Amino acid sequence: MVLIGLLIIAIGAFCQSSSYVPINKIKDWSWESYWIVQGVFAWLVFPILGALLAVPQGESLLALYTADITATLKTIFFGVLWGVGGLTFGLSMRYLGVALGQSIALGTCAGLGTILTPLFTGKTGDLTTPVIVGVVVTLLGIAIIGLAGMMKSNESDEETKKAAIKDFNFGKGILVALLAGFMSACFNIGLGMGESLTWDATPAIFKTLPATFMVTLGGFLTNAVYCFYQNSKNKTWNDYKKGNLWANNLVFCALAGLLWYSQFFGLSLGKGFLENSPVLLAFSWCILMSLNVTFSNVWGIILKEWKGCSKKTIAVLLCGILVLIVSSFLPQII
Repeated sequence: MVLIGLLIIAIGAFCQSSSYVPINKIKDWSWESYWIVQGVFAWLVFPILGALLAVPQGESLLALYTADITATLKTIFFGVLWGVGGLTFGLSMRYLGVALGQSIALGTCAGLGTILTPLFTGKTGDLTTPVIVGVVVTLLGIAIIGLAGMMKSNESDEETKKAAIKDFNFGKGILVALLAGFMSACFNIGLGMGESLTWDATPAIFKTLPATFMVTLGGFLTNAVYCFYQNSKNKTWNDYKKGNLWANNLVFCALAGLLWYSQFFGLSLGKGFLENSPVLLAFSWCILMSLNVTFSNVWGIILKEWKGCSKKTIAVLLCGILVLIVSSFLPQII
């Protein structure tokens, strides 16, 4: 059962790490325009559909959310904070590329999300030695990948960097990625705050999906405000009037949104199979994030973001990926 749970989480992580690939197929839209459109699917449409799977016959999501309004508002609030992380997360991809951007942001998110959630929810008993060791090893893997990124930056000239990543900026990207990781950890805290937002009759594999929707709703609000502000500032409202682009762009925005949401759908399903392993259940967030980093770097290699790097740099990168893979199973072994 444990292996099934981990496999499901891994599939979700692979989908999330692939979610930025369809964005490259979006034509002639500014960042703020395609970001909010894919967000409609990632943070509203698919989370609503997922949450509906958790509703027992005769019940409703509205009644659930209004019955415990305090938990609902807390969950949305941390979703709003996570939304800041979502915005800067997108920017970290812009400045560092898929591989390095996700590595730094998700690594920070993995550690803080796992450690801070029990502290905010009062479940400090979840911070067992195996969990803490797992977090430390995960951060070690992230640090190794970050080192590979620094080596890459030092080895590549500006022309090579720009060819792989148009807006490459290592210094700005690192700061943005760290902020993204810190704020993105609020997603897991939000899930903790919304733990009561479910029904006893809901199957274990769907239990976190109603809370997930409240977190993504909060994130959508943050992103909508910022993106519409950017539309006004940059005078890009005309993006939405380009009727000949909607068919293509809507398809790839929807695909990106579906792939992105799959990580949390997979997390919910996977946790349902980990109920007999409290350690892995507490560590599941870190597992998801570390696998996201692993697969994002695989995509980075495929997309030639590491092209031109020395064998030494690639060896350091692969070492970091290997450490992350080991960290996913380590708490169960200890």
